[in-house]
Amino acid sequence: MRRGACKWYQVCPIKFYCEQGRLDRKWLDEYCLGEWQKCTRYWMEERGEPHPDYMLPNGELRGELK
Repeated sequence: MRRGACKWYQVCPIKFYCEQGRLDRKWLDEYCLGEWQKCTRYWMEERGEPHPDYMLPNGELRGELK
């Protein structure tokens, strides 16, 4: 598996939610800075598919992040 930051990291809402303390850092470590190829958001972005900012890397929707 490739490691390192996802190419979308700097503009990903997940990064901002973690910086704001609204999400646990584990999301960054596991997906954004780790195995980003497992990220649902990454693949949707690559295909140009719309997805909400409040969707987690595993595809789960977190309405409280709206």
